[in-house]
Amino acid sequence: MSDVLHQSSSRGIKKLLPYLGPAFIAAVAYIDPGNYATNITAGSKYGYALLWVIFASNLMAVLIQSLSAKLGIATGKNLPELCREKFSKKTSFLLWIQAEAVIMATDLAEFIGAALGIYLLFDLPLITSALIAAVGSFAILEIQRRGYRTFEALITVMIFVVVIAFGAQVFYAKPDTSAVVLGLFTPKFEGVDSILLSAGMLGATVMPHAIYLHSSLTQKRIVGINDLERKRIYRFELIDIVIAMLIAGAINAAMVIVSAALFYKNGILVEDLDVAYQQFGDMLGPSVAMFFGIGLLFAGLSSSSVGVMTGDVVMQGFIKRHIPIYLRRVITTVPPLLIILWGVNPSKALVVSQVVLSFGIAFALVPLIMFTSNKKIMGNLVNHKITSSVAWLIAVLIIGLNLFLLYETLLS
Repeated sequence: MSDVLHQSSSRGIKKLLPYLGPAFIAAVAYIDPGNYATNITAGSKYGYALLWVIFASNLMAVLIQSLSAKLGIATGKNLPELCREKFSKKTSFLLWIQAEAVIMATDLAEFIGAALGIYLLFDLPLITSALIAAVGSFAILEIQRRGYRTFEALITVMIFVVVIAFGAQVFYAKPDTSAVVLGLFTPKFEGVDSILLSAGMLGATVMPHAIYLHSSLTQKRIVGINDLERKRIYRFELIDIVIAMLIAGAINAAMVIVSAALFYKNGILVEDLDVAYQQFGDMLGPSVAMFFGIGLLFAGLSSSSVGVMTGDVVMQGFIKRHIPIYLRRVITTVPPLLIILWGVNPSKALVVSQVVLSFGIAFALVPLIMFTSNKKIMGNLVNHKITSSVAWLIAVLIIGLNLFLLYETLLS
């Protein structure tokens, strides 16, 4: 992560290529298995009606990830490091504790998702699938140790495998194109339950670990020596963010579209991923079900490896401590293995992990907006007043929705 790419004098696409990558790593958070159940449920229950929530969520994600990337470019520091500098030692320690809890919950969802993908594809016992997923995650870590650019390329390839998997599902599902367009650009609700589900889709948009990570991915990737160069780097990074978020948004939209075209159309409510897999096989054949399983597996493995990377960033940033990355992988593998051994429903475990995630959003989002709105910290890359106002509005909306969903989940 510390390797520095020198600015290229190339033109056209070759000029852009060195800047591409950080947003693709961060975008993995937006297609993790925790989003699958929500999107499948939304499509099966309300058809194409809630596609606009995906669209709106993506716009918010572009803004927030751009702030995180800009922080790293402008300061040469990541968000946890700045928190340690600007806040007291006690505050930084508490922020580290909650960040580690959030990352562990994130990794729980991602690891279980990968295990579930193997379980569905190969009809193996879930615990065996989990052990295979663990081996896969360690293999990805070894690739990361061999060079960050290689790891970045691997994650990008895995994202495109997920794209192909869901693209194939959309092709076979034959959705109503006009209904898709209408759903994307016509904000509406269909009763109180649809509002709650929309809140869940929107509230899960901003993942705390993606905010921490993106600032670390840009802080030393290409170093600008003056304000003009830093602005130039940021402009290229914006292109990276837009492309990556467009892909992540398309994947999430595809989940809703396929679910609407198959399940909603036939009056089938699907809330569990294993049920979705079975229904895909029954309705369109085993090959389409296989695409779903492959997408789930690759999304889980890629996002799990990114979670481990983020854990290293927050520990070094908040408290200036470090543990070997393989030891961190072992520690974060134990909870999902225990949950599977105890026979907990994987889809229910995913829901619980999202509740834990809701605790951490404010602790990442609020400092991010504070720092990027401070000219002494950001220099000429400081937020425009309108940007800060919109960011605070989004923060209040997302934090409020997550608190509401947390209340509803605990109540139920």
